[in-house]
Amino acid sequence: MKVNEAIIDCLTENDIDTLFGIPGKQSLPLNESISERDDIQFVMARHETAVSHQAWGYAETSGGMAATVVIPGPGDMNAMNGLKNALNDCTPLLHIAVETEPEIRGGDGIHETPPDTYDNVVKENITVETPESTVAELQRAIDAAQTAPNGPVRIGIPKNFLKMDVSLAERGDIERQTFSGVPEGKVAAAADLLADASKPIIVAGGGVRASEASDELRAVAERLEAPVVLTYKGKAVFPDDHELMGGVLCGGTGTAVKELIADADAALGVGTDFDAVSMHGWSIEIPDDLVHVTLGADDIGTGYEPAVGIVADAARTLEALDGELADRSIAGGNGSERVRKTRDAVDERLEELRAVTEAPLTSVKALDAIRAGTPRDAVVAVDAGGFRLWTLVMFPTYEPRDYVNPGSWATMGSGVPSAIGAKVANPEQDVVALTGDGGLLMCLHELHTLADEEIDVTVVVLNNSDYAIISEEAGRSYRMDEGEYGWEETPVSYTTVAEGLGLEVERAETPDEIESTVADAIASDGPTLVEIPTDPYEPQSGVWMN
Repeated sequence: MKVNEAIIDCLTENDIDTLFGIPGKQSLPLNESISERDDIQFVMARHETAVSHQAWGYAETSGGMAATVVIPGPGDMNAMNGLKNALNDCTPLLHIAVETEPEIRGGDGIHETPPDTYDNVVKENITVETPESTVAELQRAIDAAQTAPNGPVRIGIPKNFLKMDVSLAERGDIERQTFSGVPEGKVAAAADLLADASKPIIVAGGGVRASEASDELRAVAERLEAPVVLTYKGKAVFPDDHELMGGVLCGGTGTAVKELIADADAALGVGTDFDAVSMHGWSIEIPDDLVHVTLGADDIGTGYEPAVGIVADAARTLEALDGELADRSIAGGNGSERVRKTRDAVDERLEELRAVTEAPLTSVKALDAIRAGTPRDAVVAVDAGGFRLWTLVMFPTYEPRDYVNPGSWATMGSGVPSAIGAKVANPEQDVVALTGDGGLLMCLHELHTLADEEIDVTVVVLNNSDYAIISEEAGRSYRMDEGEYGWEETPVSYTTVAEGLGLEVERAETPDEIESTVADAIASDGPTLVEIPTDPYEPQSGVWMN
Protein backbone atom coordinates (compact mmCIF):
# COMPACT_ATOMS: atom_id res chain seq x y z
CA MET A 1 0.00 0.00 0.00
CA LYS A 2 1.16 3.55 -0.64
CA VAL A 3 2.62 5.11 2.48
CA ASN A 4 0.90 8.48 2.03
CA GLU A 5 -2.53 6.86 1.84
CA ALA A 6 -1.83 4.57 4.79
CA ILE A 7 -0.86 7.56 6.93
CA ILE A 8 -4.20 9.26 6.33
CA ASP A 9 -6.03 5.98 6.97
CA CYS A 10 -4.23 5.69 10.31
CA LEU A 11 -5.17 9.23 11.31
CA THR A 12 -8.86 8.82 10.55
CA GLU A 13 -8.98 5.42 12.26
CA ASN A 14 -7.77 7.24 15.37
CA ASP A 15 -10.49 9.92 15.07
CA ILE A 16 -8.07 12.57 13.82
CA ASP A 17 -10.04 14.43 11.18
CA THR A 18 -8.11 17.71 10.96
CA LEU A 19 -4.57 18.58 9.90
CA PHE A 20 -3.24 22.10 10.29
CA GLY A 21 -0.28 22.95 8.12
CA ILE A 22 1.36 24.74 5.23
CA PRO A 23 1.92 22.67 2.10
CA GLY A 24 5.41 22.22 0.74
CA LYS A 25 6.84 20.11 -2.05
CA GLN A 26 7.88 17.54 0.55
CA SER A 27 4.38 17.20 2.02
CA LEU A 28 2.36 17.19 -1.22
CA PRO A 29 1.88 13.39 -1.22
CA LEU A 30 -0.03 13.74 2.06
CA ASN A 31 -2.06 16.65 0.73
CA GLU A 32 -2.88 14.57 -2.34
CA SER A 33 -4.32 11.83 -0.14
CA ILE A 34 -6.32 14.33 1.89
CA SER A 35 -7.73 16.03 -1.20
CA GLU A 36 -9.31 12.78 -2.36
CA ARG A 37 -11.24 12.16 0.87
CA ASP A 38 -14.14 13.75 2.72
CA ASP A 39 -13.41 12.35 6.18
CA ILE A 40 -10.41 14.57 6.89
CA GLN A 41 -9.73 18.27 6.31
CA PHE A 42 -6.59 20.31 5.79
CA VAL A 43 -6.54 23.84 7.24
CA MET A 44 -3.85 25.91 5.56
CA ALA A 45 -2.13 28.43 7.83
CA ARG A 46 0.04 31.34 6.73
CA HIS A 47 3.00 30.66 9.02
CA GLU A 48 4.22 27.44 10.61
CA THR A 49 4.34 29.08 14.06
CA ALA A 50 0.57 29.26 13.93
CA VAL A 51 0.11 25.63 12.88
CA SER A 52 0.93 24.08 16.26
CA HIS A 53 -1.02 26.81 18.10
CA GLN A 54 -4.06 25.93 15.98
CA ALA A 55 -3.81 22.25 16.92
CA TRP A 56 -3.29 23.25 20.56
CA GLY A 57 -6.46 25.38 20.54
CA TYR A 58 -8.35 22.51 18.91
CA ALA A 59 -7.33 20.09 21.67
CA GLU A 60 -7.74 22.53 24.57
CA THR A 61 -11.34 23.35 23.65
CA SER A 62 -12.50 19.92 22.49
CA GLY A 63 -10.63 17.29 24.48
CA GLY A 64 -9.82 15.64 21.16
CA MET A 65 -6.63 15.73 19.13
CA ALA A 66 -5.60 17.27 15.84
CA ALA A 67 -2.46 16.83 13.78
CA THR A 68 -0.01 19.20 12.15
CA VAL A 69 2.18 18.73 9.11
CA VAL A 70 5.14 20.88 8.10
CA ILE A 71 8.18 20.73 5.84
CA PRO A 72 11.64 19.94 7.20
CA GLY A 73 13.95 22.50 8.79
CA PRO A 74 12.39 26.00 8.75
CA GLY A 75 8.83 24.71 8.92
CA ASP A 76 9.65 22.28 11.70
CA MET A 77 11.59 24.86 13.71
CA ASN A 78 8.90 27.52 13.30
CA ALA A 79 6.42 25.05 14.81
CA MET A 80 8.65 24.45 17.84
CA ASN A 81 7.14 27.43 19.68
CA GLY A 82 3.68 25.87 19.75
CA LEU A 83 5.05 22.42 20.50
CA LYS A 84 6.75 23.72 23.63
CA ASN A 85 3.55 25.51 24.58
CA ALA A 86 1.62 22.22 24.24
CA LEU A 87 4.31 20.35 26.19
CA ASN A 88 4.08 22.75 29.13
CA ASP A 89 0.28 22.49 29.05
CA CYS A 90 0.17 18.67 28.70
CA THR A 91 -1.91 19.07 25.55
CA PRO A 92 -2.04 16.12 23.13
CA LEU A 93 -1.22 16.79 19.50
CA LEU A 94 0.48 14.88 16.71
CA HIS A 95 3.19 16.78 14.84
CA ILE A 96 4.09 15.22 11.49
CA ALA A 97 7.39 16.53 10.22
CA VAL A 98 8.44 15.55 6.72
CA GLU A 99 12.10 14.60 7.13
CA THR A 100 15.22 14.59 4.96
CA GLU A 101 15.82 11.30 3.13
CA PRO A 102 17.99 8.88 5.18
CA GLU A 103 20.63 8.58 2.49
CA ILE A 104 21.09 12.37 2.40
CA ARG A 105 20.90 12.91 6.16
CA GLY A 106 24.11 14.51 7.40
CA GLY A 107 24.97 15.94 3.99
CA ASP A 108 23.29 19.35 4.39
CA GLY A 109 20.33 18.55 2.19
CA ILE A 110 17.77 21.29 1.70
CA HIS A 111 16.07 22.23 4.98
CA GLU A 112 17.98 19.50 6.85
CA THR A 113 17.96 19.72 10.63
CA PRO A 114 19.21 16.98 12.96
CA PRO A 115 16.09 15.20 14.28
CA ASP A 116 17.25 15.42 17.90
CA THR A 117 16.91 19.22 17.66
CA TYR A 118 13.31 18.77 18.77
CA ASP A 119 13.84 16.43 21.72
CA ASN A 120 13.21 19.06 24.40
CA VAL A 121 10.00 20.57 23.02
CA VAL A 122 7.90 17.41 22.74
CA LYS A 123 6.87 14.54 24.97
CA GLU A 124 8.41 12.06 22.52
CA ASN A 125 10.36 12.50 19.29
CA ILE A 126 10.13 9.60 16.84
CA THR A 127 12.05 9.29 13.58
CA VAL A 128 10.78 6.70 11.10
CA GLU A 129 13.77 4.71 9.84
CA THR A 130 12.18 2.41 7.26
CA PRO A 131 9.16 2.89 4.98
CA GLU A 132 7.66 -0.41 6.12
CA SER A 133 7.56 0.83 9.75
CA THR A 134 5.82 4.15 9.00
CA VAL A 135 2.30 3.30 10.11
CA ALA A 136 3.41 1.27 13.13
CA GLU A 137 5.52 4.22 14.29
CA LEU A 138 2.68 6.64 13.57
CA GLN A 139 0.36 4.60 15.76
CA ARG A 140 3.01 4.63 18.49
CA ALA A 141 3.15 8.42 18.25
CA ILE A 142 -0.63 8.77 18.48
CA ASP A 143 -0.76 6.46 21.51
CA ALA A 144 2.07 8.33 23.23
CA ALA A 145 0.39 11.72 22.75
CA GLN A 146 -2.81 10.44 24.38
CA THR A 147 -1.18 8.51 27.21
CA ALA A 148 -1.49 10.32 30.52
CA PRO A 149 0.00 12.76 31.16
CA ASN A 150 -0.72 13.87 27.62
CA GLY A 151 1.55 15.91 25.40
CA PRO A 152 2.72 16.70 21.87
CA VAL A 153 4.57 13.99 19.95
CA ARG A 154 6.69 14.67 16.88
CA ILE A 155 7.09 12.01 14.21
CA GLY A 156 9.63 12.60 11.46
CA ILE A 157 8.80 10.77 8.21
CA PRO A 158 11.38 10.94 5.39
CA LYS A 159 9.88 12.60 2.33
CA ASN A 160 10.89 9.84 -0.06
CA PHE A 161 8.94 7.28 2.00
CA LEU A 162 5.63 9.04 1.33
CA LYS A 163 5.38 8.01 -2.33
CA MET A 164 6.53 4.41 -1.83
CA ASP A 165 4.27 1.41 -2.27
CA VAL A 166 5.44 -1.16 0.29
CA SER A 167 4.18 -3.87 2.59
CA LEU A 168 3.47 -1.96 5.79
CA ALA A 169 3.92 -3.40 9.25
CA GLU A 170 1.00 -3.20 11.64
CA ARG A 171 1.17 -2.61 15.35
CA GLY A 172 -0.88 -4.68 17.72
CA ASP A 173 -3.35 -3.02 20.04
CA ILE A 174 -1.93 -1.71 23.29
CA GLU A 175 -3.48 -0.40 26.46
CA ARG A 176 -2.71 3.28 26.73
CA GLN A 177 -1.52 4.22 30.20
CA THR A 178 -4.40 5.31 32.39
CA PHE A 179 -4.59 5.89 36.10
CA SER A 180 -7.58 3.70 36.75
CA GLY A 181 -7.21 3.39 40.50
CA VAL A 182 -6.26 5.52 43.48
CA PRO A 183 -4.18 4.71 46.58
CA GLU A 184 -7.02 4.13 49.04
CA GLY A 185 -4.92 4.64 52.16
CA LYS A 186 -3.62 7.99 50.94
CA VAL A 187 -7.11 9.12 49.96
CA ALA A 188 -8.38 8.21 53.43
CA ALA A 189 -5.52 10.17 55.01
CA ALA A 190 -6.34 13.13 52.79
CA ALA A 191 -9.99 12.95 53.82
CA ASP A 192 -9.03 12.94 57.51
CA LEU A 193 -6.79 15.97 57.07
CA LEU A 194 -9.32 18.00 55.08
CA ALA A 195 -12.32 17.02 57.20
CA ASP A 196 -10.55 18.15 60.37
CA ALA A 197 -9.58 21.54 58.93
CA SER A 198 -11.54 24.58 60.03
CA LYS A 199 -10.61 26.67 56.96
CA PRO A 200 -9.70 24.36 54.05
CA ILE A 201 -8.99 25.64 50.57
CA ILE A 202 -8.67 24.01 47.15
CA VAL A 203 -6.15 24.95 44.45
CA ALA A 204 -7.10 23.41 41.11
CA GLY A 205 -5.17 23.41 37.83
CA GLY A 206 -5.35 22.36 34.22
CA GLY A 207 -5.24 18.67 35.14
CA VAL A 208 -8.87 19.01 36.22
CA ARG A 209 -9.74 19.98 32.65
CA ALA A 210 -7.62 17.20 31.17
CA SER A 211 -9.39 14.56 33.26
CA GLU A 212 -12.86 16.11 32.79
CA ALA A 213 -13.09 16.45 36.57
CA SER A 214 -15.02 19.71 37.01
CA ASP A 215 -18.11 18.02 38.43
CA GLU A 216 -16.01 16.03 40.92
CA LEU A 217 -14.15 19.20 41.91
CA ARG A 218 -17.41 20.99 42.56
CA ALA A 219 -18.72 18.12 44.68
CA VAL A 220 -15.66 18.10 46.95
CA ALA A 221 -15.62 21.90 47.24
CA GLU A 222 -19.28 22.02 48.22
CA ARG A 223 -18.91 19.16 50.71
CA LEU A 224 -15.99 20.90 52.40
CA GLU A 225 -17.50 24.36 51.86
CA ALA A 226 -13.98 25.26 50.74
CA PRO A 227 -13.01 28.22 48.56
CA VAL A 228 -11.57 27.23 45.18
CA VAL A 229 -8.61 29.08 43.71
CA LEU A 230 -7.60 28.17 40.17
CA THR A 231 -4.20 28.34 38.51
CA TYR A 232 -3.98 30.26 35.24
CA LYS A 233 -4.16 26.94 33.36
CA GLY A 234 -7.09 25.86 35.48
CA LYS A 235 -9.20 28.94 34.77
CA ALA A 236 -12.76 27.93 33.83
CA VAL A 237 -12.67 24.45 35.40
CA PHE A 238 -14.77 25.98 38.21
CA PRO A 239 -17.40 28.59 37.29
CA ASP A 240 -16.80 32.21 38.23
CA ASP A 241 -20.39 32.66 39.36
CA HIS A 242 -20.12 29.94 42.01
CA GLU A 243 -20.15 31.24 45.57
CA LEU A 244 -16.97 29.32 46.37
CA MET A 245 -14.92 30.69 43.45
CA GLY A 246 -12.05 32.58 45.08
CA GLY A 247 -9.79 33.75 42.25
CA VAL A 248 -6.99 32.80 39.89
CA LEU A 249 -3.27 32.39 40.51
CA CYS A 250 -1.25 34.20 37.83
CA GLY A 251 1.18 37.07 37.43
CA GLY A 252 -1.66 39.48 38.21
CA THR A 253 -2.83 37.80 41.41
CA GLY A 254 -3.26 40.35 44.17
CA THR A 255 -3.00 40.57 47.92
CA ALA A 256 -6.59 39.56 48.64
CA VAL A 257 -6.34 36.17 46.92
CA LYS A 258 -2.93 35.48 48.42
CA GLU A 259 -4.32 36.19 51.89
CA LEU A 260 -7.29 33.87 51.25
CA ILE A 261 -4.82 31.03 50.68
CA ALA A 262 -2.46 31.99 53.51
CA ASP A 263 -5.36 32.14 55.97
CA ALA A 264 -6.32 28.51 55.29
CA ASP A 265 -5.25 25.73 57.66
CA ALA A 266 -5.33 22.93 55.05
CA ALA A 267 -5.18 22.79 51.27
CA LEU A 268 -6.04 20.37 48.49
CA GLY A 269 -3.98 20.93 45.34
CA VAL A 270 -5.41 18.94 42.45
CA GLY A 271 -4.42 18.79 38.80
CA THR A 272 -1.59 21.28 39.29
CA ASP A 273 2.16 21.07 39.55
CA PHE A 274 2.33 24.27 41.65
CA ASP A 275 4.67 25.75 39.06
CA ALA A 276 6.81 28.80 39.69
CA VAL A 277 4.59 31.07 37.58
CA SER A 278 1.35 30.26 39.41
CA MET A 279 2.97 30.39 42.82
CA HIS A 280 5.11 33.51 42.21
CA GLY A 281 8.35 31.64 42.63
CA TRP A 282 6.73 29.65 45.48
CA SER A 283 6.42 32.82 47.55
CA ILE A 284 2.66 32.31 48.00
CA GLU A 285 2.02 30.71 51.38
CA ILE A 286 0.41 27.27 51.29
CA PRO A 287 -0.71 25.52 54.50
CA ASP A 288 1.60 22.79 55.82
CA ASP A 289 -1.37 20.43 55.79
CA LEU A 290 -1.29 20.05 52.02
CA VAL A 291 -2.78 17.25 49.94
CA HIS A 292 -1.23 17.26 46.47
CA VAL A 293 -2.84 15.27 43.64
CA THR A 294 -1.04 15.21 40.28
CA LEU A 295 -0.07 12.84 37.47
CA GLY A 296 3.56 13.95 37.59
CA ALA A 297 5.42 12.09 40.33
CA ASP A 298 8.30 14.56 40.23
CA ASP A 299 5.86 17.43 40.88
CA ILE A 300 5.32 16.11 44.40
CA GLY A 301 7.59 18.07 46.72
CA THR A 302 8.54 20.70 44.14
CA GLY A 303 7.98 24.08 45.72
CA TYR A 304 5.91 22.74 48.60
CA GLU A 305 6.23 19.63 50.75
CA PRO A 306 2.85 17.90 51.02
CA ALA A 307 1.52 16.07 54.03
CA VAL A 308 -0.19 13.67 51.60
CA GLY A 309 1.01 13.13 48.02
CA ILE A 310 -1.07 11.23 45.47
CA VAL A 311 0.00 10.42 41.91
CA ALA A 312 -3.30 9.64 40.24
CA ASP A 313 -6.03 10.91 37.93
CA ALA A 314 -7.81 14.02 39.21
CA ALA A 315 -11.35 12.83 38.49
CA ARG A 316 -10.92 9.41 40.08
CA THR A 317 -9.15 10.86 43.11
CA LEU A 318 -11.75 13.57 43.68
CA GLU A 319 -14.56 11.01 43.34
CA ALA A 320 -12.90 8.72 45.89
CA LEU A 321 -12.15 11.64 48.18
CA ASP A 322 -15.76 12.79 48.08
CA GLY A 323 -16.87 9.28 49.05
CA GLU A 324 -14.49 9.27 52.02
CA LEU A 325 -15.60 12.74 53.13
CA ALA A 326 -19.24 11.65 53.05
CA ASP A 327 -18.49 9.35 55.98
CA ARG A 328 -16.79 12.04 58.06
CA SER A 329 -17.88 15.01 60.11
CA ILE A 330 -16.71 18.18 58.38
CA ALA A 331 -15.19 20.69 60.80
CA GLY A 332 -14.88 23.56 58.35
CA GLY A 333 -17.37 25.69 56.55
CA ASN A 334 -18.10 29.33 55.96
CA GLY A 335 -16.14 29.15 52.71
CA SER A 336 -18.61 31.35 50.85
CA GLU A 337 -18.16 34.10 53.43
CA ARG A 338 -14.38 33.92 53.09
CA VAL A 339 -14.77 34.14 49.32
CA ARG A 340 -17.17 37.07 49.58
CA LYS A 341 -14.65 39.10 51.57
CA THR A 342 -11.96 38.29 49.02
CA ARG A 343 -14.15 39.23 46.10
CA ASP A 344 -15.18 42.47 47.79
CA ALA A 345 -11.53 43.37 48.27
CA VAL A 346 -10.76 42.57 44.61
CA ASP A 347 -13.75 44.60 43.39
CA GLU A 348 -12.74 47.52 45.59
CA ARG A 349 -9.28 47.45 44.04
CA LEU A 350 -10.79 47.36 40.54
CA GLU A 351 -13.33 50.12 41.19
CA GLU A 352 -11.11 52.98 40.04
CA LEU A 353 -10.22 51.21 36.79
CA ARG A 354 -13.87 50.40 36.11
CA ALA A 355 -14.83 54.05 36.62
CA VAL A 356 -13.13 55.08 33.34
CA THR A 357 -15.83 55.48 30.68
CA GLU A 358 -14.14 57.63 28.04
CA ALA A 359 -11.61 56.46 25.48
CA PRO A 360 -9.00 55.23 25.85
CA LEU A 361 -10.48 52.79 28.36
CA THR A 362 -8.59 50.66 30.84
CA SER A 363 -8.34 46.99 29.96
CA VAL A 364 -10.58 46.20 32.93
CA LYS A 365 -13.40 48.41 31.68
CA ALA A 366 -13.02 47.17 28.11
CA LEU A 367 -13.04 43.53 29.21
CA ASP A 368 -16.21 44.11 31.26
CA ALA A 369 -17.93 45.41 28.13
CA ILE A 370 -16.57 42.58 25.96
CA ARG A 371 -17.85 40.00 28.43
CA ALA A 372 -21.27 41.69 28.46
CA GLY A 373 -21.45 41.39 24.68
CA THR A 374 -20.18 37.80 24.53
CA PRO A 375 -22.61 34.88 24.96
CA ARG A 376 -22.06 32.88 28.11
CA ASP A 377 -21.43 29.70 26.13
CA ALA A 378 -18.93 31.16 23.65
CA VAL A 379 -15.38 29.83 23.48
CA VAL A 380 -12.86 32.53 24.34
CA ALA A 381 -9.24 32.10 23.18
CA VAL A 382 -6.84 34.53 24.84
CA ASP A 383 -3.39 35.63 23.71
CA ALA A 384 -0.48 36.37 26.06
CA GLY A 385 0.35 39.89 27.19
CA GLY A 386 -0.53 42.36 29.91
CA PHE A 387 -4.25 42.33 29.10
CA ARG A 388 -4.32 38.54 29.58
CA LEU A 389 -3.42 38.96 33.24
CA TRP A 390 -6.42 41.24 33.65
CA THR A 391 -8.48 38.58 31.88
CA LEU A 392 -7.32 35.96 34.36
CA VAL A 393 -8.07 38.25 37.29
CA MET A 394 -11.54 39.53 36.37
CA PHE A 395 -13.00 38.09 33.12
CA PRO A 396 -15.71 35.57 34.10
CA THR A 397 -15.61 32.06 32.61
CA TYR A 398 -18.00 29.19 33.20
CA GLU A 399 -17.17 25.94 31.36
CA PRO A 400 -13.80 24.15 31.32
CA ARG A 401 -13.50 23.85 27.53
CA ASP A 402 -14.78 27.37 26.80
CA TYR A 403 -11.59 29.23 27.72
CA VAL A 404 -8.05 28.72 26.50
CA ASN A 405 -4.86 30.63 27.23
CA PRO A 406 -1.17 29.71 27.12
CA GLY A 407 0.44 28.33 30.24
CA SER A 408 3.91 28.93 31.64
CA TRP A 409 5.40 29.17 28.13
CA ALA A 410 3.25 32.34 27.80
CA THR A 411 3.94 32.75 24.10
CA MET A 412 2.51 35.77 22.34
CA GLY A 413 0.83 35.36 18.99
CA SER A 414 -1.22 32.33 20.04
CA GLY A 415 -4.64 33.98 20.41
CA VAL A 416 -5.91 34.05 16.83
CA PRO A 417 -4.39 30.68 15.85
CA SER A 418 -5.85 28.95 18.92
CA ALA A 419 -9.24 30.49 18.13
CA ILE A 420 -8.99 29.03 14.62
CA GLY A 421 -8.36 25.60 16.14
CA ALA A 422 -11.21 26.10 18.59
CA LYS A 423 -13.70 26.98 15.86
CA VAL A 424 -12.66 24.05 13.68
CA ALA A 425 -13.15 21.76 16.69
CA ASN A 426 -16.42 23.41 17.79
CA PRO A 427 -18.16 24.64 14.62
CA GLU A 428 -21.51 25.14 16.34
CA GLN A 429 -20.14 27.40 19.09
CA ASP A 430 -19.36 31.09 18.90
CA VAL A 431 -15.61 31.66 19.19
CA VAL A 432 -13.92 34.90 20.23
CA ALA A 433 -10.18 35.61 20.05
CA LEU A 434 -9.03 38.15 22.63
CA THR A 435 -5.68 39.69 21.80
CA GLY A 436 -3.55 42.72 22.40
CA ASP A 437 -2.00 44.60 19.53
CA GLY A 438 1.45 43.26 20.42
CA GLY A 439 0.23 39.67 20.26
CA LEU A 440 -1.75 40.28 17.07
CA LEU A 441 1.32 41.69 15.32
CA MET A 442 2.98 38.32 15.94
CA CYS A 443 0.24 36.39 14.12
CA LEU A 444 -1.31 39.01 11.85
CA HIS A 445 -1.01 36.63 8.91
CA GLU A 446 -3.61 34.32 10.43
CA LEU A 447 -6.33 36.90 9.83
CA HIS A 448 -5.97 35.90 6.20
CA THR A 449 -6.38 32.25 7.17
CA LEU A 450 -9.69 33.19 8.82
CA ALA A 451 -10.86 34.93 5.66
CA ASP A 452 -9.62 32.36 3.16
CA GLU A 453 -10.90 29.35 5.09
CA GLU A 454 -14.16 31.19 5.97
CA ILE A 455 -13.71 30.47 9.68
CA ASP A 456 -16.29 32.41 11.68
CA VAL A 457 -14.19 33.84 14.54
CA THR A 458 -14.60 37.26 16.10
CA VAL A 459 -11.20 38.82 16.80
CA VAL A 460 -11.23 41.52 19.48
CA VAL A 461 -7.98 43.47 19.65
CA LEU A 462 -7.20 45.79 22.57
CA ASN A 463 -4.94 48.36 20.93
CA ASN A 464 -2.70 50.50 23.13
CA SER A 465 0.14 50.91 20.57
CA ASP A 466 2.65 49.64 23.12
CA TYR A 467 4.27 46.61 24.65
CA ALA A 468 2.76 48.19 27.74
CA ILE A 469 3.55 45.52 30.31
CA ILE A 470 7.24 45.92 29.36
CA SER A 471 7.13 49.72 29.14
CA GLU A 472 5.55 49.94 32.58
CA GLU A 473 8.34 47.89 34.15
CA ALA A 474 10.98 49.85 32.22
CA GLY A 475 9.64 53.16 33.53
CA ARG A 476 8.99 51.95 37.07
CA SER A 477 12.12 49.93 37.77
CA TYR A 478 14.71 51.20 35.29
CA ARG A 479 15.96 54.55 34.04
CA MET A 480 13.70 54.60 31.01
CA ASP A 481 10.85 56.78 29.86
CA GLU A 482 7.14 56.11 30.24
CA GLY A 483 5.99 54.29 27.13
CA GLU A 484 9.56 53.32 26.28
CA TYR A 485 8.44 50.51 23.99
CA GLY A 486 5.35 52.09 22.48
CA TRP A 487 4.65 53.20 18.92
CA GLU A 488 2.04 55.94 19.38
CA GLU A 489 3.74 58.04 16.69
CA THR A 490 3.31 55.21 14.17
CA PRO A 491 -0.01 53.65 15.19
CA VAL A 492 -1.38 50.61 13.40
CA SER A 493 -4.97 50.67 12.19
CA TYR A 494 -6.01 47.06 12.63
CA THR A 495 -9.35 47.70 10.98
CA THR A 496 -7.50 48.82 7.84
CA VAL A 497 -5.16 45.83 7.90
CA ALA A 498 -7.91 43.31 8.62
CA GLU A 499 -10.18 44.72 5.94
CA GLY A 500 -7.33 44.38 3.45
CA LEU A 501 -6.99 40.73 4.46
CA GLY A 502 -10.67 40.04 3.85
CA LEU A 503 -12.38 40.43 7.23
CA GLU A 504 -15.34 42.53 8.22
CA VAL A 505 -14.16 45.24 10.61
CA GLU A 506 -15.56 47.42 13.37
CA ARG A 507 -14.14 49.90 15.87
CA ALA A 508 -15.59 50.66 19.29
CA GLU A 509 -14.40 53.04 21.99
CA THR A 510 -17.01 53.42 24.75
CA PRO A 511 -18.41 50.64 26.97
CA ASP A 512 -21.83 50.73 25.32
CA GLU A 513 -20.30 50.70 21.84
CA ILE A 514 -18.05 47.78 22.76
CA GLU A 515 -20.86 45.65 24.17
CA SER A 516 -23.16 46.14 21.20
CA THR A 517 -20.43 45.94 18.56
CA VAL A 518 -18.97 42.71 19.96
CA ALA A 519 -22.45 41.18 20.24
CA ASP A 520 -23.28 42.10 16.63
CA ALA A 521 -19.91 40.83 15.36
CA ILE A 522 -20.40 37.48 17.05
CA ALA A 523 -23.95 37.18 15.70
CA SER A 524 -22.86 37.95 12.14
CA ASP A 525 -21.67 35.34 9.66
CA GLY A 526 -17.99 35.21 8.82
CA PRO A 527 -14.85 36.47 10.55
CA THR A 528 -14.89 39.97 12.00
CA LEU A 529 -12.26 42.10 13.72
CA VAL A 530 -13.25 44.60 16.41
CA GLU A 531 -10.61 47.15 17.37
CA ILE A 532 -10.76 48.81 20.80
CA PRO A 533 -8.29 51.53 21.82
CA THR A 534 -7.03 51.16 25.39
CA ASP A 535 -4.81 53.23 27.65
CA PRO A 536 -1.08 52.46 27.24
CA TYR A 537 -0.36 54.07 30.60
CA GLU A 538 -2.91 52.13 32.64
CA PRO A 539 -1.65 50.25 35.71
CA GLN A 540 -0.49 46.68 35.19
CA SER A 541 -2.28 44.03 37.23
CA GLY A 542 0.76 42.59 39.00
CA VAL A 543 1.45 45.99 40.55
CA TRP A 544 -2.06 47.39 40.94
CA MET A 545 -3.64 44.33 42.59
CA ASN A 546 -0.89 44.23 45.22
